[in-house]
Amino acid sequence: MENFDQIFTLLANEGISLNTDILETGLINIFALLAILIYTGRDFLGSLLEERRTTIVKGVQDAEDRLNEAQTRLAEAQKQLNQANLVISEIKNETIATKKLLLESDAFQAKKDLTVRFERALATFRSKERQIFVEIKQQIISLVLQRTVSRVQETFKSKERATALINETINKLEGDLL
Repeated sequence: MENFDQIFTLLANEGISLNTDILETGLINIFALLAILIYTGRDFLGSLLEERRTTIVKGVQDAEDRLNEAQTRLAEAQKQLNQANLVISEIKNETIATKKLLLESDAFQAKKDLTVRFERALATFRSKERQIFVEIKQQIISLVLQRTVSRVQETFKSKERATALINETINKLEGDLL
């Protein structure tokens, strides 16, 4: 720290001034030294700079080659992506079409099943209706015969006449039934 303080004190006492004496300052020596260095080091420096330049050029060319290769791979990857997207969209479309076809098939089958069940129910209903109609008709005929027999017995007390009339009525009714 003392040395540092001494430097500032020296500067303050003597001051800073410019020496214009060329011989005393050694400028000629400095210029001569620089000229000798440039002359003798030109080949060495030139070869170093040339090597550096070729290394840089080679690095730039390698970088450009890698860039071109990367761009080519990127283009190929984008093509593959586009193809994959097309395949995916085709698969989606086929899936939707298959779903629609299955739903239509299921709907058609359900409609067919409902139609068969409805026809069976209708046939059962018509069969029951005919059966009930036949039963009612038989009951009506039975009632009519009973009334006819009772009226005939009241009207015709004789058995022969009543029997003939009953047989005649039964024959008429049998003809109607058949």
